[in-house]
Amino acid sequence: MNPIRRPPSTLTIHQAAGNSPSLARLTELVRESNDRLKAIESLLPEALRPAVKAGPIEGESWCLLVSSNAAAAKIRQLLPLIRTHLVGKGWKVTSIRLKILITKK
Repeated sequence: MNPIRRPPSTLTIHQAAGNSPSLARLTELVRESNDRLKAIESLLPEALRPAVKAGPIEGESWCLLVSSNAAAAKIRQLLPLIRTHLVGKGWKVTSIRLKILITKK
């Protein structure tokens, strides 16, 4: 008689992250980056908000992903205000980088 084989149980991303310290850290950084973007959203002109996405955090440096050079130029002017706002909220941010997202058409 053949034993009944059960499919391997699947894990949610949160369960997998809990089982792996490096994945848990990555998940935490993604959450924190999204939290930072939410915290500065009111500082961005409403028309530019859809052009900005949360990017990676590397130590005390944060990256914003921007959809165009024009949007990056405007946001670059706001970086001192954004950094001051984040520091006031308790995040250690010494620099904010902008990276232009290149979309394929």
